[in-house]
Amino acid sequence: MVSRSICALFLLVIISVQYFPQEIANDTSGKYAYSSVPEFWSQMNDIFNDPNFSNSQWGVVIQSLETGEYLYKRNEDKLFIPASDLKLFTTSTGLITLGSEYKFRTNLYMNGYIDGSILKGDIVVQGRGDPTISERFYNGNMLKIYNDWADSLINIGIDEITGNIVGDDNAFDDVGLGAGWAWDYESNWFAAPSSAICFNDNCVDIVVTVNKKSHQPEVMVAPDTKYVIILNKAITVPKDSNTAIETYREPGTSVITIFGTIRDNSDSVKTYVTVNNPTQYAMVVLKDVLKRKGILLDGYPIGVNDMANTLDYSKMRPLFTQYSQPLKEIIKVTNKQSQNLYAEQILKAIGLETKGYGTVANGLSTEGRVLKEMGINPESMNIVDGSGLSRLDLVTPRQIVALLSYMYKSRYFIPFFNSLPIAGVDGTLGDRMQNTKAQSKIRAKPGYLESVRNLSGYAFTGDNEPIAFSIIVNNFSVPVKLAENIQDLVCLRIANFKRK
Repeated sequence: MVSRSICALFLLVIISVQYFPQEIANDTSGKYAYSSVPEFWSQMNDIFNDPNFSNSQWGVVIQSLETGEYLYKRNEDKLFIPASDLKLFTTSTGLITLGSEYKFRTNLYMNGYIDGSILKGDIVVQGRGDPTISERFYNGNMLKIYNDWADSLINIGIDEITGNIVGDDNAFDDVGLGAGWAWDYESNWFAAPSSAICFNDNCVDIVVTVNKKSHQPEVMVAPDTKYVIILNKAITVPKDSNTAIETYREPGTSVITIFGTIRDNSDSVKTYVTVNNPTQYAMVVLKDVLKRKGILLDGYPIGVNDMANTLDYSKMRPLFTQYSQPLKEIIKVTNKQSQNLYAEQILKAIGLETKGYGTVANGLSTEGRVLKEMGINPESMNIVDGSGLSRLDLVTPRQIVALLSYMYKSRYFIPFFNSLPIAGVDGTLGDRMQNTKAQSKIRAKPGYLESVRNLSGYAFTGDNEPIAFSIIVNNFSVPVKLAENIQDLVCLRIANFKRK
């Protein structure tokens, strides 16, 4: 009896040949280089009437940004799960309300006084949501900022702290996970909890290797910290077997189990696991860095909620402020790499800067005002997070294209446009539409959840006419590659379209 996986692979090959035609695989014929709008519309109907998606629903809007003319519409006002296309709403609102040069700030204070080389009191880290204290912006050195902080304390003359290292995360609420996020996402890097204090994307790096002598799996954790407890249940399998390492963090704890198999001659396997309490994690690692730099800490790394007394900043001495990269660089990571944590941090930062407190509700309240300015009725959609990880999010293709059209005319268009993945070049579109006329002519945000595959952004026709488009499919049961092939084919038809 043929296995279901073989049948699925066979189906994928057959349909890929049918719907990933020669014009994509060898894009030289120019067969579709000239089209009238009616001809283009007819081509789109043929593509989206694919019988393999007969039990699914496509939502499509393709609109000229020069004339406002619709090249194609399909279910344009029906609600769809946007997945990561929702980041377009978050990042555009962030640019409009905070500005492209906005920088997150982390303030360090001395709660006490200096006696010689001894700080008699606490170091207080006041976080305001900076997601960039990680290796992403510092050439893989996740500890660079903490090392800089330690050096600054040493330069002040401090080599001992009698109190605690206190992480103040009260600028944001304590709701780390989004509404409607699947419970089994919690360990995965893409569901890292938001927090006013972040370190290393609120994850630990896990590397599994095989010991050359014992032939047993070994686990290394970065940063090297005792904050997490590792249970290594992985096993080595013969060289002709498969490597399949998985991780699981017990909810509400710092206990991480590594299980699965690693081939005896396999290269190392790297993965990432979320932490339970980002603030405590960050303070524990900071303490470790200070100790390695020779600064003695008599107290403990704690969160502000563990303190007996309320912090009074008017009585503290400010030490220094850490500034993030500007928002225009942060949204590049958010959109190109589809980094969910960054989107949630931006949404709460919007709430913090406009309402005085970083919550999803406050961020969405401001976002609703911005959407009205865009001509979008926020009451006709449902948005519950900043990243699109929730299946409760619902928007229409027309609303997405309205946002894209508004941003095209906005003074923030360039940083917004530059944040989007480039087809065949980088980000989450780097391996799609390569070596076709669509390569580099599509700047768009893919979105993915189970049975959801979306693509929304900008395209340029054969005449260099700017186009805004949104192509959404929900509730399909065929392999996701088939949905991508159809989206890529549509993008190629747009890139080949000429009015002249």
